Order: sequence, then structure tokens, then C-alpha cells
Amino acid sequence: MHNQLVLFDSGHNTLPTSKIRNFHIRPPFLTFFISTHRSFTRMTIMGCCVLSRDTSDRFSDRCFNIFPCLSDPVRRSTLCMKLALVMLHVIFVGFLFILDEDLIEKSKQQPWYTSMYMLLVVVTLVQYFFTSGSSPGYVLDAMREYAKTEASLRASEISKQPASSKNGSVVVTIDNNQFGENLLGNNPMNWTKMVMEMYPPGTSVRTYTCSYCSVVQPPRAKHCHDCDRCVLQFDHHCVWLGTCIGQGNHCRFWWYILEETALSIWTGVLYIKYLQTHIEKAWLVDVIMIMLLSILSIALIFLLLLLLFHSYLVVTNQTTYELVRRRRIPYMRAIPERVYPFSKGACRNLYNFCCARTSVYAMEQLPNALELEQKSVPYTCFDVMKCRCCC
Repeated sequence: MHNQLVLFDSGHNTLPTSKIRNFHIRPPFLTFFISTHRSFTRMTIMGCCVLSRDTSDRFSDRCFNIFPCLSDPVRRSTLCMKLALVMLHVIFVGFLFILDEDLIEKSKQQPWYTSMYMLLVVVTLVQYFFTSGSSPGYVLDAMREYAKTEASLRASEISKQPASSKNGSVVVTIDNNQFGENLLGNNPMNWTKMVMEMYPPGTSVRTYTCSYCSVVQPPRAKHCHDCDRCVLQFDHHCVWLGTCIGQGNHCRFWWYILEETALSIWTGVLYIKYLQTHIEKAWLVDVIMIMLLSILSIALIFLLLLLLFHSYLVVTNQTTYELVRRRRIPYMRAIPERVYPFSKGACRNLYNFCCARTSVYAMEQLPNALELEQKSVPYTCFDVMKCRCCC
């Protein structure tokens, strides 16, 4: 039996000779140097992180003091979205006038062409900010408006009450409790009664009471979790606009989509004309223009689909929420799929959407059973000849 050299580790386990060549003994001073270097590096990195974080915090505090609107994260993200959209318009339009010399020459020969194009750009951006700053129509604002209307009616009724003369002076008798409740709008029972009359008889108030706002929602209203408010005729919350689309601004939103689609088509045509005449020139410029045209084409497809979708909603008097979440809305569950309860015919729907000057806080009553039954009757050839779908 051969002698074999062994080593013992700290656990008194033997190491065979074959592993001795991989076993290195580190000098104590080297171990101390490496540990000190690692600690110093770690402290330096932590110090730099703390310093940069403090600097960014100070800079943020100064910005928030100068611009208080930036302290709100939601408003800050909305402003960033608006700035990004404006920059996209500037980039796509600016590259045309910077790189396309023929377009600049055409502007001098036919100034009306460039003027019309720039007018469309300005109108689209103005419509964007006009729509983003408009109110969709909130339920709480409708309640206040209803309270003011009730108060004015009550005040007119009080002024018409017979007055009694005493010692040459006019004395008017006023019930202070009832006057205070109606004139100041402190009694929500009037609102609840008015809203519940829009639903079928026997409907529970609890079913349509918002669990967040604690208000009774009229038909087609919904609570928006982004705005934290109940919106009349809620359609959807638009991230690019930073606001909800509802009864008060749905028409403006449709016109904005139309203008944005027209601008994208016109800009795409100008890009294609440039590539047809300058395809053999600087390849780097062509690559940039092709990339921009590809992005513009994707945006144009999205805008066209969005425009067609909302045009369909306008013609049938629906909202995106009603179409997508139809089975989750209590009063829509029993209605057949192809029946549009709030539709008054295509022509009437278009007129009410575009031309009718109704209040932002106007509310639609849910049709009764007889009206729903009439709407569910299938169309016949005679109905089509009479344009039943349009009337």
C-alpha cells in the first residue's frame, strides 16, 4: 500500500494529492488589501448614488416650486404625453420642409398649397388642445346644475306667491326649511327621484349608486378610475388627451380624429412623392424618410380604424363602454345584442350628435318595454324602403 500525502481542511476532512495543485494559500496582507479595496469601492458607489439622488431631489423640488402643476404625477404624465404628441407633429412636418427642396420651391410658386397644409396642421393641434381641455360632463356637475335649476324654479314660485300688506309694507311668507333645501340644493332626494324615473319601475337605488362617489348614476354614466369621477355617457378614458370622452366632448373627439386622419394622409402623400423623386440620392436621408413613413403608416391605420369605429358608434348612438361591456351593465343584460336601446335612427342620431345644441348635462331616459319590443322587430323590405333605420 503506497503512502499518500494528505491535507486537512478546517472540518478535518482530508484532501487528496490530486487536488493539492489547485489549493492556494493567500497571504494575510493580500486578503486585507482586497477586502479593504472592495469596501472602499462599495462605499464610493453608495456615496455617488446618494449624491446623485440628493441632487435630483433638489432639482425636482425647485421645478415643483416653479411649476406647481408638475407635482401631481397624473398631471405630469399628461403634460408629457401632450408634449410628445406635439413633438411628433413637429418632427414629421419639419423633416419635409428641411429635406424636400421641391416642396419649398412649390411653396414659393403655389403658396396656397403650403398654406392649406399648414392650416390643417394648426387646426389639428388646436382641436387637440381644445378637446383635451374640455369637460366630458361629470355627474356631480350635473347635480349642481340640477340644484340650480330647482332653486331658480323655487325662487320664481316664491316670487309669485300672494303678498299681504301690513302698515304700508309688503310681507311675503316663506317656509325657511323648504326654501333652504331647494334654493341651496342641499337635498339630494330630488336628484335621486329624478334619476330613478329614467329607469324601469321597481329598480333598486342601490344598483345604480356609485360605490366611490356615493351618487346615483343616471343611465349611460360610469365611474372613471383615472379621473376619479362619474362621467355622463361615458365612452372611454383617452390617455393621449389626458381626459375622459363622454357626453360633453365626444363630438369634439370625433372631429379631432377626422382632422388627424386627414393630416396623416396628406403628410404620407408628401413623403411618398419625396421618395419617388429622391430615391437615388443620399441613402441616409432615404432611410430616415422610410422609417418616418413606416411609423406614419401604422398611425394612419390606427386612426382610420378608430374613425370608422366611432362613426359606427355615432350612427347607432352607442358608446365604447356599452359595446364592450354590454353584459356587465344591469339595464343592458336583458336587451338583445342587435337592439340599440338609445338609437333614434341614423339620421336623427347624426343630427343630435353634430348639430343639436343640447346641454352638456342632458340625460337620456331608458326606453320602456314597448319601445324595446318595437326596436327588436326585424327589418323587412318595406321597412328599408321607408328608411326605418334612418327615422
